[in-house]
Amino acid sequence: MKRGRRLAELALSVDESNQLAEWTRRHKTGQALALRSRIVLACAQGAPNSEVAHRLRVTQQTVGKWRRRFVERRLDGLLDEPRPGAPRTIDDARIEKLIATTLNQLPSGATHWSTRLMADKLGLSQSTVGRVWRAFGLQPHRVETFKLSTDPLFIEKVRDIVGLYLDPPLKAMVLCVDEKSQIQALDRTQPILPMGPGVPQRRTHDYMRHGTTTLFAALDIASGQVIGELHRRHRSKEFLQFLRTIDNSVPLDLNVHLVMDNYGTHKTPSVRGWLARNPRFHVHFTPTSSSWLNQVERWFATLSERQIKRGTHRSTAQLEKAIREYLDFHNQQPKPFIWSKTADEILDSLARFCKRTSDSRH
Repeated sequence: MKRGRRLAELALSVDESNQLAEWTRRHKTGQALALRSRIVLACAQGAPNSEVAHRLRVTQQTVGKWRRRFVERRLDGLLDEPRPGAPRTIDDARIEKLIATTLNQLPSGATHWSTRLMADKLGLSQSTVGRVWRAFGLQPHRVETFKLSTDPLFIEKVRDIVGLYLDPPLKAMVLCVDEKSQIQALDRTQPILPMGPGVPQRRTHDYMRHGTTTLFAALDIASGQVIGELHRRHRSKEFLQFLRTIDNSVPLDLNVHLVMDNYGTHKTPSVRGWLARNPRFHVHFTPTSSSWLNQVERWFATLSERQIKRGTHRSTAQLEKAIREYLDFHNQQPKPFIWSKTADEILDSLARFCKRTSDSRH
């Protein structure tokens, strides 16, 4: 009777067993290493290769290979061996020089580096420069804008408004209020070509203007619902009318906290007088140049992206109809924005940013 080859005895130490179990559970472990670890753990329980292969859906040859590798070299035997290939042609010193040049120097005759300019300067290929930049997250072609508030009461106002977001007062409604002014009703000069398989929607670059409108909006931070009102003009008179709309929309037993910016129409004598006659309204002004503190600005961005930016409107009435439809659609299933950062975290982040700008030589 022919017998199979006797299997090498496989016994695990406590440390080996723990390491193999960790490799099977850790998210960052490669799937190949996790499978090899499962094979060895199953073999250590005394199961024959055929049973392990059936259980893990691999071949018996695969089970036998990694069983032998583990017996011979233990945990190191499960790791991938160095693969053959061409040796590196760019050493660490040249990569360091590339990164330092990107961060600390500017090219002659240009405001920023391109792969071609950097390749010519350092004697590298464009693909090499691109790979290194991607690996280190460097994007010389990109630039972003910022503006720091110079409001002398910046810290106090940040703490006040963030406190409203994170711990709103009882028996009160917190509303983020602002206007999206000069919304243009635009129509293209020629018909839009519809999207097709492999072909994006196409439109002419030029357009015709058909008037403007202004959306006054108040976002309830608790529910995500928006009170909206459209006016053709953007004056204190229209803002005062919107305040009356808010007053009629909010239950009388609730106080109203308004978060809004320092725009002139918000501070006229008529508005101040109306607020004085309606003591349940409490105004919280955002710091200058800090529209990011007003949550309704984020809602305006969503409105523009989904309804206005790619819309075509042949009249102001048609544009206003589209905005009202979006308001109704949004309020059917409102979803509030979740404010997570505390005032201290925001101020610490700004302090680090200010230090970086102060230390910059540009």
